[in-house]
Amino acid sequence: MHEKKSTKDYGPEIEQALKLLVVLSRASRSLMEVSQQDIKRYGLNLSEFAVLELLYHKGPTPIQQIGSKVLLASGTMTYVVDKLVSKDYIIRKQSEQDRRVIMIELTPAGEEVIARIFPEHAQTLHDRMSHLTTEQQQQLIQLLKLLGQPDSTPSN
Repeated sequence: MHEKKSTKDYGPEIEQALKLLVVLSRASRSLMEVSQQDIKRYGLNLSEFAVLELLYHKGPTPIQQIGSKVLLASGTMTYVVDKLVSKDYIIRKQSEQDRRVIMIELTPAGEEVIARIFPEHAQTLHDRMSHLTTEQQQQLIQLLKLLGQPDSTPSN
């Protein structure tokens, strides 16, 4: 018969690490749900919004760079770009410096949409995180950056 184990059986440090993973995952999921629901109000999905936001803040960008900046696979990137082109929010243009490079840029309609919705979305996220002080938010940013770094400690 299999004896049930508890996370406590692995020691307090491992139990704490497992609890941290669960809490971090739940917080991340909760924040992503808030973000997705807010973006959905505007008839966009998270990937479409990310592309529009990137172009809004960075200007025309080579299509090859967009996928890596917004963490999309190239097949998904093509689909998202096609959807945004069909909505008349972006256009593809050949680069004047290198004809092999395809640039993506906002259309006037795309710029109007993202200029209107980005501040509202940013406010929604701010409101969701407002129970943390500015100092706590900065501390959390630093801790999460540290946690996200490749492991430099030796394996056991």
